[in-house]
Amino acid sequence: MEYIDYYKILDINKNASADDIKKAYRKQARKNHPDLNPGNEEANKKFQQINEANEVLSDPEKRKKYDKYGKDWQHAEQFEAQQQQQRQYQSQGNSGNGYSSYSGGFGGDDFSDFFSSMFGGGGRSSRQSPFKGQDYNAELQLNLLDAYTTHKQTLTVNGKQVRITIPAGVENGQKIKLSGYGAAGANGGPPGDLYLTFKIKDDARYKRKGNDIYVQEDVNLYTALLGGEKIVETPTGKVKLKIAPETQPDTTLRLKGKGFPVYKKENQFGDLYIKWQVKLPTNLNAEQKELFEKLSKL
Repeated sequence: MEYIDYYKILDINKNASADDIKKAYRKQARKNHPDLNPGNEEANKKFQQINEANEVLSDPEKRKKYDKYGKDWQHAEQFEAQQQQQRQYQSQGNSGNGYSSYSGGFGGDDFSDFFSSMFGGGGRSSRQSPFKGQDYNAELQLNLLDAYTTHKQTLTVNGKQVRITIPAGVENGQKIKLSGYGAAGANGGPPGDLYLTFKIKDDARYKRKGNDIYVQEDVNLYTALLGGEKIVETPTGKVKLKIAPETQPDTTLRLKGKGFPVYKKENQFGDLYIKWQVKLPTNLNAEQKELFEKLSKL
């Protein structure tokens, strides 16, 4: 596996604090975000590395392993287990039971040989255990209405084009696992996975709360007083709605089943709530003002 210096990727030193890491991540992520660098494969690859670096360095346990084992940090537990076995073997040898004693534990060369033999590249040991490849993490930004329907998108993951299906109803911050789209495994092991987090942008018209959608619609004073009809745009198309006479400001109308699709639930939807905003007339002429004055005296 190619070694990636996470500290260099975030442009920080190894003594950086948690706040330093957070600030550096935000700065680098903004600079290399795919939306700001459309068609730039290098920036897209850098953005993925930035997310990977942040995931490791922002987690104290992962950072500790990375600082100690470098690119092999994900295999630290196997290495430490091997150390424990060697210590047990040494203890047995020293107990006088006939076994030869192993002395010295793992030195620098033994450390290198262990990873070389366990995770590829030869070495003195003949053991070649398969290990799963590294997992990747990435973010995908969607418009609200993109998340309304099941659709396909093509992503660039570690320099490769991946076409995925995005189910309708995904929520902001939701994470899904794409098995096998991570780094290649070692010694015939399976590839890692890709964990994709959705970032859904706010919409100027529709507000989503769970699976329900909220929208405000203007209605003029005369229609609010006398009743009438209005054509309203919804995510699935236009609908004609009746407005009852004497409709009060902020009256809310519920359209059942016209909201957001429920994630991975066939033919299940939330509701659409329409709030009427009564607009008062402006720039009245003299005759109109006179009529309102007469009306006020009745």
